[in-house]
Amino acid sequence: MAEHSKKAKRVSESIITMTELVLPHHANQLGNLLGGQLMHWIDICAALSASKHSQRVCVTASVDNIDFRHPIKVGDVVTLVASVNRAFNSSMEVGVKVFKENFSLGMHVHSNSAYLTFVGIDENNKPVKTFEVIPETDDERRRYNEALVRRQNRLKNRKIRN
Repeated sequence: MAEHSKKAKRVSESIITMTELVLPHHANQLGNLLGGQLMHWIDICAALSASKHSQRVCVTASVDNIDFRHPIKVGDVVTLVASVNRAFNSSMEVGVKVFKENFSLGMHVHSNSAYLTFVGIDENNKPVKTFEVIPETDDERRRYNEALVRRQNRLKNRKIRN
């Protein structure tokens, strides 16, 4: 594959939005969306964002955090919005916000957030350098800066475990 001529891309170029309807087979006995199902959707949305940014197939390297703030019920509509917060070398941190919506109640709530790390790979499944990230808004700059802190913590924790 030819080398990319661009060296950096805006955060807005990596945005992916997915929408899912929670059906009974997505739920537990209480009628709440299974955490594992939500994690699956989060992983797909984040992988698409990383791939869009890097123009490569991307694989999940780690999941830092998934906060479950509010239960999501059968019949709710789930919207996931992902974007690359920061790129390091071959890895990228992707943030995902999850919103639940109930059309009949007129309810729209930020229910979950997650941070995942992805690595872009080449045709030999080897990690490859990706584009830098250009944050443009105050929120994007905040997420860009916080991503470095999370990365430093990930690397520190990896050393402790090894």
